[in-house]
Amino acid sequence: SVPGWVAGAPIGAVVIGGGTALNGASQITQAGTNAGSNLTAVRNLFTYEDQVNLTRGIHRIDAGVWIQRIQNNDNLAQNQYGQASFGSLTAFLQGSISTFTVAPTSTPLGWRSVEAAEYIQDSIRVSKNLEVSLGLRLEHSDGMHEAHGRAANYLFDANGVIQTNPTVGDSVFTVNHAKLLPEPRAGIAWDPFGRGKTVIHAGFGIYHAQLDALSYRLDQNAPFNTTVSLKNVSLNGLSIVPGSTLPSGALIAPSGIQPDAKIPTVISYTFKIEQQIAASWNVSAGYAGSRGYHEILSIDANLPVPTISPSGAIFYPAGSPLSNPKVAATTTWWSSGHSNYNALALDVNHRLAHGLQIRGVYTFSKSLDDGTAWNSSVGANAPGFVMYPPNPRIDWGLSTYDVRHLASINGSWELPFLRANRFLGGWTLSAIASIQSGFPFTPQLGFNPSNDGDTRNPVRPSWNPAFQGSVISGGPNQYFNPNAFLPPASGTYGNVGRDTLIGPGSATVDVSLLKDTALTERLKLQLRGEFFNVLNHANFGTPNTIVFSSATAGVSPTAGVITSTSTPSRQIQIGAKLIW
Repeated sequence: SVPGWVAGAPIGAVVIGGGTALNGASQITQAGTNAGSNLTAVRNLFTYEDQVNLTRGIHRIDAGVWIQRIQNNDNLAQNQYGQASFGSLTAFLQGSISTFTVAPTSTPLGWRSVEAAEYIQDSIRVSKNLEVSLGLRLEHSDGMHEAHGRAANYLFDANGVIQTNPTVGDSVFTVNHAKLLPEPRAGIAWDPFGRGKTVIHAGFGIYHAQLDALSYRLDQNAPFNTTVSLKNVSLNGLSIVPGSTLPSGALIAPSGIQPDAKIPTVISYTFKIEQQIAASWNVSAGYAGSRGYHEILSIDANLPVPTISPSGAIFYPAGSPLSNPKVAATTTWWSSGHSNYNALALDVNHRLAHGLQIRGVYTFSKSLDDGTAWNSSVGANAPGFVMYPPNPRIDWGLSTYDVRHLASINGSWELPFLRANRFLGGWTLSAIASIQSGFPFTPQLGFNPSNDGDTRNPVRPSWNPAFQGSVISGGPNQYFNPNAFLPPASGTYGNVGRDTLIGPGSATVDVSLLKDTALTERLKLQLRGEFFNVLNHANFGTPNTIVFSSATAGVSPTAGVITSTSTPSRQIQIGAKLIW
C-alpha cells in the first residue's frame, strides 16, 4: 500500500485543478480519503420546557419558558491525514503540490452553551370573522464555552490585522450579542365576507439563529488542533510526524469565528388568500418574503492590503505580503452576510371525496445573498468563501439553493374495483410528480490569479467580450461553453458574478400502490409497492465548474462536463407488513 503523508495514517485528500477548501470544486474527482476523515462528534441536549394556557373572554393567552443546555464533545479537526492540492494534472504527474494542508495532531474538545427563551402570545377574537395574534419571544445565550478553558480564537488588532497567536480562555467571544434577543410576532386571520369560504392570512416575525453549532469551526484552531499550510512543496519525500518539527516554510492556518460576531437575524412576512370554490375544492395564493442580516460568511481574514484605483478597481501586486505574514490564510466565520427572499405560491387542493384526493402546488421565487454556504462541501456549485472580504457585496447574487420554478402535483385514489371484496379490494393508488428549474452555479478557477494569497481560490473568471452566442449549451458533454470566459489578469479579480449560470432542471414521477386487508378485527395485512422515478428520467447534476486550471493551461478539458445525476434511476420497492 502507498504510505500516507502523516506517519501512521492513510493517504489524505487529493484535489487537482481546484481550491483547497474542504471538498472544493476540482478539475478531476478527488482521490484518497476525504479531508474530513477520522472525526467524532457527540451532541447532548438537556431541555426543560413549561407553558401555560389561559382563556378569558376574547383572549387566548399562551406563555412559556424554554431552557436548553448544549454539550458538544467532539474531535472535528479537519485534514488529519493531510490534503494535497495540485494546480493542474501536469503538476500532479510531476508531484508538485501547490498547497498542502494538515493537522498533524488532534485534541478532543468539549463545547458548552446554555440557551433560554420566554414567550407570550395573545390570540384575540376581535369578531366572529377576525382573529389577531400578538406575541413576543425573548431569546438568550451565554455564548460558547469550552469545558476546560480551552476555547481558542484569533483576535484582531486596532487596524483589523489578525494576531499571530490565538487567545485561549473560557469563551470564544469577546462580546456576547445573544444576551437579549427580542422577537416580536404578529398575525391575522380574517374572513372578510363572514361566510367561511374566504380567509385572508398575514403575518410578521423576527427570528434569530443562535450560534450554537460552532465546534466544526473551533475544532480547527491552534494550539490544540493546529492546522498548518505549506506552499509549493514536492510530493516526493513528504512526511509529517506528529509531535516533530514541521518542514521549513510551514505556517499555522488560523481558524475561528469573528470575536464579536452578531447573531444571524431574519425578518419574515407573509400574506395569503384562501378561497373555497366548491364543496371539496380550495385554492390559495400567497406571498412569502424575508430579509436576513448578520448572516455568517466564510472569509480569509488575512489578505494583503490591496491597491485601489480611482475607479474602485482592486489590484494586488505580485508578491504582496499577507497582512500578517507570520500566519497563513485563515478560515474565519464572519457575521456580515445579507439575504432576501420573495416568493409567490399557488395551491389547489381537492379534499378527499369519493375516494379521490388531489393537490397541486406551484412556487415562483427568487433568493439572493452574498454567501450561501459556510464551506464548499455544503454548496459545491459555488465557492464557499467570499471573494473579497472587505466588500462581500461583490458576491451578491442568486443563493446557491435558489430555485426559480417549483411545481408538484400529488394525489391518491381509492380504486373502486372489487371494493366490496374483502381480499381482492382495498387498493389505493398514489402518485407525486415534481418538476423544478435548476440550481445556480458559479464558473470557477483552479488557481488564484489575484495574488491575494487565498488558497481556496474563490476568484471567478472574467467575461470574454469577444464571445458571441449562448453561454449555456445544454447536454452532459459540455453544459456551458467555457469560451465565454477569460482568466483574469494577474493581480485582479474576475468580473463574472457569483451564481450567474443556471444548472439543469429536474423532473420525477413517483408512484405507489397500497392494499390494506383486514384479517381480523385487530390484525391487518398491508401490501405496498413503490416505484421511484418510474419514468427513469435522467436528471443531470451540476456540471464541472472549473473553467481554467492554471493561467497558462487554457480551457480545462472537463469544463462544463456533467458526471453525475441529481436523482437516482428507477427504483422499485415491494413490501408487506402486519399491523396489529
